Amino acid sequence: MVSKMYKTSETVDFVVVGSGAAGGIMARELSRAGHSVVLMEQGPRLGPDQFEHDELKYRNLSGITNNPATNPQSFRHTPDETAKPMDGRNPLTYARVVGGSSTHFNANFWRLHEIDFIEGSRWGPIEGASLVDWPITYAELEPYYTKVEWEVGVSGLAGASPFDPWRSKPYPMPPLPVKSSGVLFERGARKLGLHPFPAPMAINSVFYKNRPPCAQCGLCGGFGCEVMAKSSSVWTMIPEAEATGRCEVRSLSYVFRIGMDKTGRATGVHYFDGKKVEQFQKARAVVVCANGSETPKLLLNSATNGFEHGLANSSGAVGRYLMFNKGGGAMARFEHPLNEYKGANVTRVMHDFYDSDPKRGFYGGGGFDARSGGPLTWGQSVPKGTAAWGQGFKEYLESYTYWMQCAGHGTSLAQENNRVDIDPELKDAWGIPAMRVTYKDHPDDVKHAKWQVERAVEIMDAAGASQIVPGEVGEANGGVHLLGTCRMGNDPRTSVVDKYNRTHDVKNLFLCDGSSMVTSGRGQPTQTIEALAFRAAEYISKFAKANEI
Repeated sequence: MVSKMYKTSETVDFVVVGSGAAGGIMARELSRAGHSVVLMEQGPRLGPDQFEHDELKYRNLSGITNNPATNPQSFRHTPDETAKPMDGRNPLTYARVVGGSSTHFNANFWRLHEIDFIEGSRWGPIEGASLVDWPITYAELEPYYTKVEWEVGVSGLAGASPFDPWRSKPYPMPPLPVKSSGVLFERGARKLGLHPFPAPMAINSVFYKNRPPCAQCGLCGGFGCEVMAKSSSVWTMIPEAEATGRCEVRSLSYVFRIGMDKTGRATGVHYFDGKKVEQFQKARAVVVCANGSETPKLLLNSATNGFEHGLANSSGAVGRYLMFNKGGGAMARFEHPLNEYKGANVTRVMHDFYDSDPKRGFYGGGGFDARSGGPLTWGQSVPKGTAAWGQGFKEYLESYTYWMQCAGHGTSLAQENNRVDIDPELKDAWGIPAMRVTYKDHPDDVKHAKWQVERAVEIMDAAGASQIVPGEVGEANGGVHLLGTCRMGNDPRTSVVDKYNRTHDVKNLFLCDGSSMVTSGRGQPTQTIEALAFRAAEYISKFAKANEI
């Protein structure tokens, strides 16, 4: 499809920064509502035939992700340490292509439960953390969860889990076929009286909206989908935005500063084009969907008169309260080959331990799933006591098809010192100040992750594993779920955006991605990010048509 082309001298209605899970939805919804939209993406636009299943390139050499050689980041655990770049990798990882991280995600699609939105009230203060309620409820977001499932495309089985929140509509597609890991996980869990169920996945199980079902290639996480079965925005929302004739997708466009006028309104975005030439795109409003690290970085690098500490930062919360999703699990070997290199990554999950339980003595809840990794990734995770060279290592590598993982996904508490800000010295390949990441796990997050390891071992033992390797729970040195850095709230003194994702400080500036999440959820945030995007786009369009932007 040929994308609409706007001149930089034209003032479009909206510039959307970032083309991932939220940005693609925002572009489609705003252009369908009759607005002119330019969707900006720093990375290239790849066709399905251009994605590869090269584990070395994609996992280790930044094939489609942010490259530390050109987009460096520094890291430290506490504010009194000196932050430094990490050896050969960035602490925060995300895709740099049209479609963003929805291109290379595993496609696990869990809704948040009702409890996620009110944990501040339920639990009260937790020392060292900022656990607060969302300004919206599950009931307010439920119609948009449903819209995600039917518009973007999700496979699953409604009512299969007794712990799921209520829903207004079933899934549009049946679940994906179960894999060996799913069968064994289900066997072990049911022996323990638990309730595994078919995994809801943003992957087609049948033909849906002119896209084919999963080809069972076995490499989802970290890779693009060559058959377009994965419901990434590059295959779903973005083509529908372009079909309106009002949306331009502008790839290889690195937005580094938001333009502001003397009245405190956004006027557009400064960006480098594919030739590293600085450009400026005029817009009546700006919507930033760049992810939970790039969004605060952009706001902080856009500091100007009247916004000396960064845009939309009167609260001082921009970049703060960074959350990942802490979790713990176990690897397990079985008597017969499982052939986990085939099929979608996950086919069974379990939410029996989703809610926090005071009896455990710490905050934290989550879910478990059964999964596998690619052979290269697996081969780099050699268990303690296993030879890393020679005959013993050879035997271990050859046992790859006998192994699976029981993975726990959990909560991370928001802490003020965990943040993304600007490194005072480090710059990227364009000369723009790079981000500095400060992150240290809350003690409850570590306790909960270790508790999950114990549960995973129990499940795999009940499943009949011949060897179990408990996961190690260490201090986090990075993450891929980048949440909370521009949190949503009713009070401008403590939050960055309101319940409609409009910044409190700048009337025509909106932020919608993982940064607006108030709590971390239980390990799979993408469907919530997309539901928030559908909801925000609806209100933003209403505001625009009422001349309130």
